[in-house]
Amino acid sequence: MRLKAVLTAILAVLGVLVLAAVGSLVLLTSYLHRVTSHLGTSIDEVRLAEELEVELLTHYRQADAQLQLLPDSQLVPLTIIEARLYALIDELEQPLAGTPAGRALIQDIRGKVDAYLVAHRSVTEGPPARVAPLVGPLLDEALAALEHLVEVNVQEAREAQTQANRWDRLASLGGMSLAGLLLVALALLLFWVRRAVLLPVMQVSQAMRRFGSGHKRTRAPETGPAELHDMARTFNEMAASLARQQEDQLTFLAGVAHDLRNPLSALKMSTALADPGRGDASPERIQKMLALVRRQVARLDRMVGDLLDATRIEAGKLELQFEDRDAGELARAVVELYQATGSSHELSLCLPETSVRLRCDGIRIEQVLNNLVSNALKYSPTGTRVEVTVLREGDEAFFSVSDQGIGISTEERRHLFTPFNRTHGARERAQGAGLGLSVARRIVEAHGGRIEVDSQPGQGSVFRVRLPLVPAAHPMAPVPKSSPAWTPGDAMH
Repeated sequence: MRLKAVLTAILAVLGVLVLAAVGSLVLLTSYLHRVTSHLGTSIDEVRLAEELEVELLTHYRQADAQLQLLPDSQLVPLTIIEARLYALIDELEQPLAGTPAGRALIQDIRGKVDAYLVAHRSVTEGPPARVAPLVGPLLDEALAALEHLVEVNVQEAREAQTQANRWDRLASLGGMSLAGLLLVALALLLFWVRRAVLLPVMQVSQAMRRFGSGHKRTRAPETGPAELHDMARTFNEMAASLARQQEDQLTFLAGVAHDLRNPLSALKMSTALADPGRGDASPERIQKMLALVRRQVARLDRMVGDLLDATRIEAGKLELQFEDRDAGELARAVVELYQATGSSHELSLCLPETSVRLRCDGIRIEQVLNNLVSNALKYSPTGTRVEVTVLREGDEAFFSVSDQGIGISTEERRHLFTPFNRTHGARERAQGAGLGLSVARRIVEAHGGRIEVDSQPGQGSVFRVRLPLVPAAHPMAPVPKSSPAWTPGDAMH
């Protein structure tokens, strides 16, 4: 699992919970607002109904007082009371007209009030004893309709209050549940982050510190999300690579020390044997010893040159100076150098009919070809054929060095150009530091080219160098004015 995907999922879940909480709060607020509005409307209807009852009773008493001609009563004109009655009915009609039941109820109230008023007007000229039996029942019906309206509103208010209380309990339970879920989700998130994120990061950090303090075998556990797993694996690969490099360097130093000891021992013995004070120090013997000294010095010079080139390459300071050269001339110079030494191999050169011009550092390209030809001669049986070919293929100059030597396996070809690496067959047949092919490849790549190899064990090898006629890369640094002198013994592997 990837950390990004997990965090995205967690944030999505938390977002859903938050949206659910917000949505529930909005719905609850809207519902409570409707309940409050409904309660307010019910209270207004009850108030209006009670005022109507009061006005009806007032109308009845005032009408009765006028009929009895009571001298001390404060009489109010009945028309004013009737106007207030109809005003209250009109005001009561506004909230009730929204539903069919409300419209029917207000029409019933209006009809019964009208019946009462009409009946009261029809008997105003008669005696009071006649008015009460006719008007009383109509008044009771109107009051009963108003009481029914009050009861309906009270019942609706109670139901609304009960429903509001139920929603309030549900909202409280839902809020507590959401809060609990959020707390649990947060706790799980913190636990997961600590276990799956912080712990692997701390383990990688501790592994880095232990590795930096000298414990080269320290490795980080490859656990946690994919990103942290990849980070730990990358550190482990880097640590393993550094450990291998350190082992290679130690092996290389041991090999260099061994290779240096051999020529130094030979020089020491040669100088002792060539001492003019010895009785057997003949001129011929001295000449042989001097030749041996020159070969050992050349060998030491080759090893030092390999180390210097490798150091310059790793530091990014390989010095190149580009010039127009003929590829055939470069190959001919190398081949003629080895032919002049009386090689025990059949060394041939195949050149194209036309000149193959390229822009390169001629000394460095000769160094590459010298290395390839020297390797072909060293790792081929005596008397076999070594062929050097120059061609032009498209916009590239093509050098080929083929031999009939020991060959290289597929597994060994993968690490052939690695510094300090030598194949098993090469270590058995000749000494060397394993820097020659690495330096050669870097020189070719600095020219914008590439070096390839085809080989089968026991069937020989073919090394191909391809260089652009117009370099694709700029020189890395100015070339020194002087160039190293090359001899057949300067070959590198």
